[in-house]
Amino acid sequence: MAVPFADLHLQHQTIKSEIDAAIAGVIGDSAFIRGSYVDAFEREFAEAAEVKHCVSCANGTDALYLAMKALKVKPGDEVITTAHSWISTAAMITHAGASVVFCDTDGATFTIDPAAIEAAITPRTVGIIPVHLYGQPADMDAIMAIAARHKLWVIEDCAQAHLARYKGQMVGTFGAAATYSFYPGKNLGAMGDAGAVVTNDGALAEHMTMLARHGGLVKHQHQIEGINSRLDGLQAAILSAKLPHLAAWTEARQAAAKVYDAGLGQIEDIMVPAVAPKRSHVYHLYTIRHPRRDALAAHLKANGVQTAINYPTALPFLAAYQRLGYRTEQFPNASRDQGQILSLPMFAEITRAQQDEVIDLVRKF
Repeated sequence: MAVPFADLHLQHQTIKSEIDAAIAGVIGDSAFIRGSYVDAFEREFAEAAEVKHCVSCANGTDALYLAMKALKVKPGDEVITTAHSWISTAAMITHAGASVVFCDTDGATFTIDPAAIEAAITPRTVGIIPVHLYGQPADMDAIMAIAARHKLWVIEDCAQAHLARYKGQMVGTFGAAATYSFYPGKNLGAMGDAGAVVTNDGALAEHMTMLARHGGLVKHQHQIEGINSRLDGLQAAILSAKLPHLAAWTEARQAAAKVYDAGLGQIEDIMVPAVAPKRSHVYHLYTIRHPRRDALAAHLKANGVQTAINYPTALPFLAAYQRLGYRTEQFPNASRDQGQILSLPMFAEITRAQQDEVIDLVRKF
């Protein structure tokens, strides 16, 4: 049995009539840039994310940039983030004008290690960007306590964690702002690029809105120099059509994770995802560890199972960050994980038969 890593076509088929109607509405109204569909999605997503304000933008990378620029990041500042994530998190620190400082992960949940954050703070540190990696919240109590002690802002990178909760509180509601990606493969995905920043700070939301719209809230009235980062009407309408299904899709992912946990958890050398107490994991990715990861991935591929490695090189060891001179021993957990992690097929519509096939093949390996 062939098992895809994800199946966006299948998801589309389950809500095709809703998507078709959403697209037809935008085309009929010629509402391609800004307009009522974007405004509606911003309101709807703010409500879903349990925040007061949602500022949509072109993608999750821009969302990080907008948040940092609105928080007045400047040259000479340092911003701390995790050593193991997608490069957007780190690269936008640099593009916003600051210097990136990496911290190791905690060794169990793949999220940033609060103890490493504390050790990395200098007089130049202005903020922390924890990433709720793979869909599990970072340790926000510890992170917010550190931020309060040192008077630092926090931006939560929620690109993989739509609707995840930490001790019952929605991710994205702890820091000054939080960023989301709606890349097609995300738990809530558009049919193209899309992103948003959320916040409970009205002044910050207004500033980020201006930054995303060439520096003004009204056309031709530019209060500041901004960029062009707009969510288009088609993507907004598609996201609005998908959003009511997100809670059910999340529950389906969590149920699928339990099937994997039960089937894989007792296999020697397989480390299934560890979920910390009082954290709800939404399983954007179901990522295991195995010391012979590459051989396992090849075995699964040869038998029709698609997998992925998220992410094969920890950020400090990328060529882009050679200038920082980091050493592997500074990041023992991220260094180990980059050679052992493997993401298995995970999507809301995955069947028990597909999961049984994956589990059986892993057992045979």
